[in-house]
Amino acid sequence: MSAEAADRVAAVGSSRPSTPLQTSWFEFLLDGSLLEKHLQKSNPDPLPVQLIIQFLEQASKPSVNEQNQVQPPADNRRNRTLKLLALKVAAHMKWDLEVLEKGLTIPVLNMLLNELLCVSKVPPGVKHVDLDLSTLPPTTAMAVIIYNRWAIRTIVLSSFPEKQTKPGPHQMNIIVQQEKEMTENILTVLKEQAADSISVLEGALRLKKDFYVHTLRTLDLLAADGAANGETESSTAGLRISTDELHCQVHYDLGGIFFQQGCTDQPAFVKASDHFRQTKDLLTERLAGYWNACRALTGNCDPSDSQTSPYDKINSLVRAHNYQAVIEAFIKDNTTRSLPNHFRRSVLREFLYKVQQGETGLDEICHKLCVCNAVRDAVEGEVLSVRFQQLLLKPSKRMVDFILEVCTRSLEKERPCETSRRNMANFLKTLCEGLEELPLVFVVSSHKLFMELLREEERKVLVEQMRKRSATINLSAKPLPSFYDIPASASVNIGQLEQQLILSLEPRRIRQILFELHGIAERPYWRVNSKWEVPSDYINVILSIKDNLTKDLVYILMAKGLHCISIKDFVHARLLFSACLELVTEFSPKLRQVMLNEILLLEVRAHETMAAEGSKERPPSDLVSRVRGYLEMRIHDLPLRQVVGEECVAFMLNWRENDYLTLQVPPSLVMNNPYIKLGQLLASTCKELPGPKESRRTAKELWDVVVQICSVSIQHKRNSEGRVGLIKHRESSMGILHRSKFITFVKKLREPLVLTTLISLFVRLHSIVRLTRVWLQRPDVYSPCTHSNPTSSSSSVTNQYSAALNLYLQAGAVCSDFFTKTVPPDVYTDQVLKRMIKCCSMMNCHTQVAVLCQFLREVDYMTAFKALQEQNSHDAMDSFYDYIWDVTILEYLTRILSMIKAIGQTELNTSNPEEVLQLAAQKRKKGFLQAMAKLYF
Repeated sequence: MSAEAADRVAAVGSSRPSTPLQTSWFEFLLDGSLLEKHLQKSNPDPLPVQLIIQFLEQASKPSVNEQNQVQPPADNRRNRTLKLLALKVAAHMKWDLEVLEKGLTIPVLNMLLNELLCVSKVPPGVKHVDLDLSTLPPTTAMAVIIYNRWAIRTIVLSSFPEKQTKPGPHQMNIIVQQEKEMTENILTVLKEQAADSISVLEGALRLKKDFYVHTLRTLDLLAADGAANGETESSTAGLRISTDELHCQVHYDLGGIFFQQGCTDQPAFVKASDHFRQTKDLLTERLAGYWNACRALTGNCDPSDSQTSPYDKINSLVRAHNYQAVIEAFIKDNTTRSLPNHFRRSVLREFLYKVQQGETGLDEICHKLCVCNAVRDAVEGEVLSVRFQQLLLKPSKRMVDFILEVCTRSLEKERPCETSRRNMANFLKTLCEGLEELPLVFVVSSHKLFMELLREEERKVLVEQMRKRSATINLSAKPLPSFYDIPASASVNIGQLEQQLILSLEPRRIRQILFELHGIAERPYWRVNSKWEVPSDYINVILSIKDNLTKDLVYILMAKGLHCISIKDFVHARLLFSACLELVTEFSPKLRQVMLNEILLLEVRAHETMAAEGSKERPPSDLVSRVRGYLEMRIHDLPLRQVVGEECVAFMLNWRENDYLTLQVPPSLVMNNPYIKLGQLLASTCKELPGPKESRRTAKELWDVVVQICSVSIQHKRNSEGRVGLIKHRESSMGILHRSKFITFVKKLREPLVLTTLISLFVRLHSIVRLTRVWLQRPDVYSPCTHSNPTSSSSSVTNQYSAALNLYLQAGAVCSDFFTKTVPPDVYTDQVLKRMIKCCSMMNCHTQVAVLCQFLREVDYMTAFKALQEQNSHDAMDSFYDYIWDVTILEYLTRILSMIKAIGQTELNTSNPEEVLQLAAQKRKKGFLQAMAKLYF
């Protein structure tokens, strides 16, 4: 027992009450679960930063060899584990540089972050400035960003004056001096590379995607052998860092370094100012959003308060039901433009939602708010909204007067810019072209603002066009390029319009046709084509839309989009779904989420189709994030299609997002969603395959689940005499999925390891079922309880051996491109190979037995020697000797058959490097299996 351990035991045995003992660093080596428990304590002792120091200090201790010479720290399992423990503590602290900088010295933090670069698979020997962050896996890119953020932060902090330390004991002074020298050396390197670090971080600001940083779980995976293939770095299993959050941090750090450089380089202050401004904007936007939301929800704001923001004033007026004041505020904002468009639209959506919920008396308020927003859009040159276009179908004179009032007041500034005047003029022209009734057109064309903004020639042309319009023409003859612009085509009979409606895939044209149809006759045009189908989950939500035109448009856009997806026309599907999303966003949060879910399914299917056609491009990280978000989504009363969840799980399996499925899926989802449960079992089994058989815990659970799914219940039907007549087989209800749904799910999988796992499972299940059936007919031959092969005491069933060998060879051929590649070891396991050997032996193909004995992990020399001694061999013995590569077997053959030529092959010389011997063995394995396939296929 060490002295330290003895002291601890003595302390425990003391009768004097004492404070809890501090956990020693080596205890974390002995108990893998102790670190996480320790970090979860409210007041852990030692503190996290102290643990990092202890772990790295122990891992970096030099060793002494037998000649008493000091050696660098050994690269052994103990030291690697200590470094990993230090990283896991930092991950628990969420890589907060401010906290780490306060608790760790520069040399310790430098060592920690260099270890992070190492485990994150940052290419060694390559300058960070030469790396393309957009092509790196998320956690790898984040490691580079964290290191370079620390680099420039350290340069800035080192420029601040330090408090001089008082002299201490001589030994302590030496240690302090050594650390100071190390710090100065590190700072020298960091300053030399400062320009590169700045370039790296400026490159990070150009990336518009989320990042992921290592957590305790992902670091555990990196430590496991199964993570050597880089799966963890390529996945998004770590802690998500949003784009805005990362950009805010990087802008702040760059502002600091440029401010520091400004002391000697005056233009750097300009850069610093710009970065600090962008930091402020990002923080202000986030904080203002939360603050205003809290004030609005609690009603803790006063409209008369001069400090109250425009957001607060609007929210306060809405809560006070002072709707006329809201409209006034919107009209005034058309000149000040202090309210963002998205906020104004959200206010309108709130009123529309109240109308949908049955609140009366708000229709006119909605119309007026819609007009205010439309005029604001028009002045800024934006596309007019769908709802405003609908208002123009049957407007009253009162509404037209209000539109003209808002237009006039929206240009009341002393000197409106020419762009705003020209945009307003275009809006008034569009207004005239959109009105059907000539009296209303003349109301607009005779208005003072119309006369001011449009030139005389423009007014004359427009008025003349209006005069020529026939009473049978619905809308103007000139369609505009926007999806929302009202088209115009001469009225035609309903049958022709319905035919065009069926054939069109262009959202704008579909909308044009529906406008015309509703202008002729009000009826449900979503029923025009019986093949237009939307999922039954969504029917009630769509049909509850009160406006008939909107209802038709939503239904038809969704139905056509789903049809396009079914024929893999993803381009038109995106157009149709995008138009539908934009439409429903204005009035229904529920339908908006439905469309977002359908667009996600569209993108998943589009990417999977590309992969099936040979594309090797990984899905973008934002798509993976959206899939994870869907699987974790829990919105009350939202209709969800099961197929979306099914394909999302298949997508995660196909792209080897096993870390998420095994570690990060909330337990409630696993319990409630059978596809997630199945996906988790498959992912866990695939991760356990490289390990020893006894450690494959989830493989047994996966087997049980699949057996239950594939089970059938037998129903006996008695005839009139009471005898058992018909036997019906039904799908068992015991499984987490019906068999048909399970088969549909399996057909969506294409990842080789997942498919190999399922094939192996199905083959075993099929073998058990087949052996059970044979046993029921011949109980003297098979025993289903032990799943054994035919016994030697039973009567011959010899032909089955050839059929079995044929299937074994087929299984190997499928997964190795007809044996041009190595058969995966999880397909030809020792158990399978022994069955193949037995098949060959029972057919008296003894030379084949000897060759197959070499395939085992440990060559079965006894079986091979016995087979080669057999005189009654039914295979072409000489033709298979060339496939023997094991020197011991060749020596045996030399003694019994004088096989001097075979053993004399240079590539089989035992003095050759291991790689040469392995290549020789693989070459003969492939050749032998191909020869066997020709015999048994």
